[in-house]
Amino acid sequence: MTTPTPQHAHAPAPAPGKPAAPRATAWPVAIGTAARRAGISARMVRHYEALGLITGVARTDSGYRQYTEADVHALHFIRRARDLGFSMEEIAELLGLWHDRSRASSQVKRIAQAHIDDLNTRIAAMQAMQRTLQTLVSCCQGNDRPECPILDDLAKPAA
Repeated sequence: MTTPTPQHAHAPAPAPGKPAAPRATAWPVAIGTAARRAGISARMVRHYEALGLITGVARTDSGYRQYTEADVHALHFIRRARDLGFSMEEIAELLGLWHDRSRASSQVKRIAQAHIDDLNTRIAAMQAMQRTLQTLVSCCQGNDRPECPILDDLAKPAA
């Protein structure tokens, strides 16, 4: 059983057969709550703030960070972009475009297409590594003898 946080009061139980009313969210929230709502760690929130991806975070008189709903939305945006493999530089550019209502979608598409091209290059390189390793593994007897084509290939001088 969890105890309610000061920011969330328990509403009375709904009548049988009636759905519960959604709880009102009190903003701003502390870093732990913001991190949890964005699906990341508090350490990552501080990291993104240090990188300048999240700016203007208010602080209490005692120095605790206070995150708005917009901050949490931006943190979720960053997390989703990281999940898709965008670099921090790309994320910074995408965040800027997201906040710029006069942007052209072609700018966003250019970044996404460049990322797709990079992913395709990395996928092809990994598939080549996989094929090489599969060939080496199939050549290895895997017995008690010391001869090993895998180690022989790794020890070859660079071409």
